[in-house]
Amino acid sequence: MFHPKIILRIIGLLLLIESLFLTTCIGVAIYYNDNMLQPFLLTLAALVGSGFLFAYLGKGKERNISRKDSYVVVTLCWIVFSIYGALPYYLSGYISSVTDAFFETLAGFTTTGASIISNIDELPRSLIFWRIMTQWIGGLGIVFFTIAVIPIFGLGDINLFAAETVGVARAKLHPRISVTARWILTIYICFTLIEAICLKLAGMSFFDAICHAMSTMSTGGISTRNGGIASFNSPIIEYIIIIFMIIGGTSFSLLYLSFFKGRFGEMFRDAEFKSYISLLLIFTIIICGGLLITEPMGVEESLRTSLFQVASVISTTGFSTTNYSQWAPVLWLTLSAAMFVGACSGSTTGAMKSIRVAILGRVMVNEFKRIVHPNAVIPVRMGGKIISEQVQSAILAFTVLYFGMVAVGIFVNMCFGLNLVDAYGLSLSSVSNVGPGLGNYSSANAMATLPDVLKWFYCFQMLVGRLEFFAVLLLFTPVFWKKQ
Repeated sequence: MFHPKIILRIIGLLLLIESLFLTTCIGVAIYYNDNMLQPFLLTLAALVGSGFLFAYLGKGKERNISRKDSYVVVTLCWIVFSIYGALPYYLSGYISSVTDAFFETLAGFTTTGASIISNIDELPRSLIFWRIMTQWIGGLGIVFFTIAVIPIFGLGDINLFAAETVGVARAKLHPRISVTARWILTIYICFTLIEAICLKLAGMSFFDAICHAMSTMSTGGISTRNGGIASFNSPIIEYIIIIFMIIGGTSFSLLYLSFFKGRFGEMFRDAEFKSYISLLLIFTIIICGGLLITEPMGVEESLRTSLFQVASVISTTGFSTTNYSQWAPVLWLTLSAAMFVGACSGSTTGAMKSIRVAILGRVMVNEFKRIVHPNAVIPVRMGGKIISEQVQSAILAFTVLYFGMVAVGIFVNMCFGLNLVDAYGLSLSSVSNVGPGLGNYSSANAMATLPDVLKWFYCFQMLVGRLEFFAVLLLFTPVFWKKQ
């Protein structure tokens, strides 16, 4: 059963929360005295006015949000946030196309980091900060911020949490989900501030340090400069960002237990984290060896470059210090494999997630065992725990949807004349929320020349990839809309 008033009330609340984030950009516009004050104020008026209007229209006694309501809210909020979030780009005239403004904003909120802006250096500081802010908000998930405060309004939060965190579930840190959300939000803020301090000490300006810390922890990968991280020409900065990209790819529940509760052993016992780090090291060793053979690099440079690119891709951050599309094909193909794998569930990253890949590997091994021993009962285990048939089925369904969506993307791209490498790279990058693709689109800001139809298709891919398919695609099934 649907409750339209609850949906309107939550959307109104979300818009008011977005208006609070936007006020920080107004402060930046005032500080730098740029020309963005009027566009931000108009956007703020639209957000506050719409927020209170939706909240008023949603007034009523309905308090319990149903599971169907939650899936509608979760999908709608990303779209609504992006519509209002596109206003500063459009009203300021820096992006004159509605399609481009929406694409730029949704790419930020989904932490994909793809862009149609070819010259970032020409943008006002406050608009750059809004680009960074959109991905920082989207890093944990738009709804996640709401879950932290929604009990104040007397609404339930369990179904919203379930819809926002579809996929492989992790244990809650607290019986009340709103408390869990606040703890994880605290971790998110703390690590962002710690990284900003480290980057400032390493030589970045205060503005660049804050922006790149937000971009790293959200695994969004948007930079303040055209040249990205390479423009700083600092190995120390690269190593700092490597560390925090790896942290951004780690489950925030695990980070909380390790750093806030002092239970560091949990990290070394966690099966998914071990799989994540193992895969990261394997990909790094392969690419480092390839660079030593094919590129004129020393050992330290090849190790740093390979570790940076692998950490960037596997965490779906999308930062780059080099044009890896110019490497030997086997090396960028290895990077594309890391794009598929992704990092940990419960993190800010996209893609498959290491836990799913690890479980699929165990399922495959068990199938070989069953062929040899057809009568044996051989459970699939992960971290000493038995993986139920239901979870295995859900992971297999997710995998089929994931590869199916990438395949559909390749087909659509090639219909518009893209070659196979470009079509594959753009589709995989959009679904995995990475940003840079392969070939001619290995730069995250290379999307401006693409047709508008493809940009809207990428918006769909980015959204379903960010919400892990089921939450969005469920809305297109007839069974979802049946009354019973």
